[in-house]
Parts: sequence; C-alpha cells; structure tokens
Amino acid sequence: MSIKSSFRPVWLLVVVIILLLVVLGVYLLSVDTAPSTDDAVISADSTLVAPRISGTVQDVLVQDNQQVKAGQLLAKIDDRDYLNAVQTASAAVETAQAQMQSLVAQVAKQQPTIEQARAVVAADAAGLVYARQSAERYKRLAVDGSTSLDQRDDSDANYRQKLAAQQSDMAAVRAAEKQLDVLKAEQAQSKAAIDSATTALQQAKLNLSYTDIKAPIDGIVGVRSLRVGAYVSAGTRVLALVPVEKAYVLANYLETQLAHVQPNQSVTIKVDALPDVTFKGKVDSIAPATGVTFSPITPDNATGNYTKVTQRLAVKILLDAGQKDLSRLRVGMSVVPTIMTQ
Repeated sequence: MSIKSSFRPVWLLVVVIILLLVVLGVYLLSVDTAPSTDDAVISADSTLVAPRISGTVQDVLVQDNQQVKAGQLLAKIDDRDYLNAVQTASAAVETAQAQMQSLVAQVAKQQPTIEQARAVVAADAAGLVYARQSAERYKRLAVDGSTSLDQRDDSDANYRQKLAAQQSDMAAVRAAEKQLDVLKAEQAQSKAAIDSATTALQQAKLNLSYTDIKAPIDGIVGVRSLRVGAYVSAGTRVLALVPVEKAYVLANYLETQLAHVQPNQSVTIKVDALPDVTFKGKVDSIAPATGVTFSPITPDNATGNYTKVTQRLAVKILLDAGQKDLSRLRVGMSVVPTIMTQ
C-alpha cells in the first residue's frame, strides 16, 4: 500500500508535464513565428529617361541591358538647330548691349548740351537787363525830345527781341532736360532688353545641352526605344534605368500574418530563379493601406450581402548589402520571403 502511494505523485507530475507540452505545442502551432508568402517579387525604383527637347537621334551610345553610371552619355540628338538658336540669341545680346552703349554715350553728351543751353540763358539774362535799361532810357529821352522816336522804337524792339530770345533759350533748356529723361528711360528699356536677350541665350544654351541625353542614375538599360535617325519628342520615354544593385522585395502578406511583424526583423528570401541561393534581408516597412484601397473602384461593403475576405498588405524588405549573388537578381523575379518574428 505504501509503494502505490509513493508512485502516485510521480504519475501526477508526468501528467502535468504532458499537459504543459500539449498546451505549448498548441500555442506554437497557433502562432506563426515565421510568416511566409509566395506573393512577392523583386522590385526597384526604376527611372524613365525622356529627352527634354525634340529632335532627330544622331547617335546611340548604349545597348540593351547595359550597365551605365550616372552622368554617362546615353544618346545624342542632332544639335544643329540648337546651335543656330544659340548664335541667334548671342547676336541679340550683342545688339542690345550695343544699344545700351549708344544710349550711355548720348546721356554723357546730353549733359554738356544742357549746360551749354543754361549758359545761353544766363547770357540772355545779362543782355536783357541792358536792353531793358536802354529802352527805358530812350523812352524818357523821347518824352522831352532829346532823341528821335525811331531810336526809341528801335530800343524797345531790341528789348522785346532779347526777351523773346531768352524765352526761346529757356525752352531749349527744358527740352534738353526732357531729352535727358527720355534717354534714361530708353536706358532702362535697353537694360530690360539685355536681360531678356541674356535669358533667351541661357535658355538656348540649356536646350543645346539637352541634346546630350545622360543617365540620371546608376542602373541597367531596359526597354530601349532609341534608334539612330528616329525622331523623339520632348517628354517621351526612350528607355528605363533599373538600379538592380538597390533592389528590394515587395511581399504581399495576409493581414492575419502581420500581428508580430516589426521593422528590422530578419528575413530569409528564396528566389524561384535561383533555387540554390538564399538571400538575407530585413523588414523595412509595412504599407499604410491594402492594395484594394488605392484601386480606381473600391469595393462597397455596405450592401446586403457581405463576404469577409482576408486582405493583403505590402511589406517592403531590404536586402542585406555585400551578398555575392545580388547581381543575379532582376526586377520582377518571384521570391518567397520568410520573416523571423521570434
């Protein structure tokens, strides 16, 4: 009897341990500690290259799928029309500058002209004083017969002539001063013409520089439509540059798989095209909304019949740098990422 009682606590302990193991197993099976999905692809921030001017393609310097560096010349547009535009704009600038120089010289010349006209008015004033005094003297003399009426009239006429001459010369001073104002206004207009011509010249030079189509980023050439002799229009895509070395993974996880997903968690990535390679990465971010949220026609769940559908959210995964097979990846490849949430 004592032997049976001694074994009873042991069996109870075994039963408790088994129950704990069962509970732990159920918990581990119910919690997805490594969510995975096959709805994922390699992506990259590709750049579409388009000419900023229209023209005929003179030379194409890259081939399909070629690696290029930022600033590298991709193609050249016939620049003869744009060279002529630069020369025309340059001539317009020179003409405007010559006009300004002529106006500067006229302004410099006009100031002495004004001074000369003012000097004439001053001389007129002195002569007018003498003529007035002489006319008044002959007028007094004529009263008592000391001089003839002809001399009186001549003296008076001379005075009036001097007065008219002074008024004419004063008008000439005012006209010369107004002419100076006109020349200064023409100078301002000429300066504006120089600024306009200079701006046109700068734009013409810019347009000439745009005849060289250069790579904006490092990447691989794709969808190239450039051909020698073809006419291209401004803003029309002629090729794309794909920065494969900066590729990342976009994985569309079910919303129910994201309960424990956080940024910077480690990720293992299998690529369908490279079954012998496993890549490493880290979770970068989770999309702010499901894909259907941004669709042109969103579903309306306010109807009478409703079927719940588990939505998917895009998770951006960055690939760890320095992995030797990264150069083998291509945008659009199907992958299977697995996030290590524990």
